[in-house]
Amino acid sequence: MSIVRRGRFAPTPSGQFHLGNAFAALVAWLQIRQAGGTFIMRVEDIDKPRSRVAYREQQLNDLRWLGLDWDEGPDQGGPHAPYLQSLRDSLYEEAITRLETAGLLYPCYCSRAELAQIASAPHGLSSEGPAYPGWCRHLSEQERAERARVKTPSLRFRMPDAPVDFRDGIYGDMHYEGEALGDFVVKRADGMYSYQLAVTVDDAAMGITDVVRGADLLDSTPRQLALYKTLDLQTPRFAHVPLLGDAGGERFSKRDKSLALQGLRERRVRAERLVGLLAHLAGWLDRPEPVTASELVRHADLATLPRTLIPVPDAYLSWLSQ
Repeated sequence: MSIVRRGRFAPTPSGQFHLGNAFAALVAWLQIRQAGGTFIMRVEDIDKPRSRVAYREQQLNDLRWLGLDWDEGPDQGGPHAPYLQSLRDSLYEEAITRLETAGLLYPCYCSRAELAQIASAPHGLSSEGPAYPGWCRHLSEQERAERARVKTPSLRFRMPDAPVDFRDGIYGDMHYEGEALGDFVVKRADGMYSYQLAVTVDDAAMGITDVVRGADLLDSTPRQLALYKTLDLQTPRFAHVPLLGDAGGERFSKRDKSLALQGLRERRVRAERLVGLLAHLAGWLDRPEPVTASELVRHADLATLPRTLIPVPDAYLSWLSQ
């Protein structure tokens, strides 16, 4: 009996979508549609102070404009509801309890100022910044009690010292030393659960078999694999889509309003043109030309994607508005 492939796209509603977000969403959608699987939309609004309902609605509208659809999501429900992370705290707390019982969490009392000092120290760098050097890992019970009187701690996961190896669907064989990644926070002092914990718990709970996301999250994978193993959860396949950037090699940002999908729509750029440009950048079309997302299903091939940031020439951006 074959397993139904389940993929997802999980936007964070803290800003507007730009071309890079659209590229990652398109690749994730095409990969699972090509496999005849189920596509899930999950909104990662766990950072409640920064998340906005208006951004969430705008992002979903942007994706529909691109021609993408989903089988489960916050606007239509499904067997794994709710599809908003902000409503799934009980699942994260259950995972925290299991990790604490296994002795794999410890309280961290470091201040922001202390953590900022790590930036100038010779520790490994990652998408979360410099690796935490483990200052609070070996505190005695007395030292913890003294610090707890003046500061509420966050909770850190004890990252195993053993290497983490996995095969990425785009970048190939990957190898990370556990100690170079550092222990990471799974629950902040203010009670907020971390991305690393929430995404692992949610992907497992929703039966996700294929995680396709931006390359900026590539080094999140070994951390999540450690959590999958510790929590005895089924591990999905991972593929990390290269980022898009300007002609100078700088990655696109949500703060660049000129490349926001909302702005492109207001300038009456046709979705087929944007999809065609993204398909060309992916190596699926010889040149940019209008095409729908559905028409691309037969062209999608992760193997053709570059392994470095993809610059978008200014001439291509001008072509969008023609």
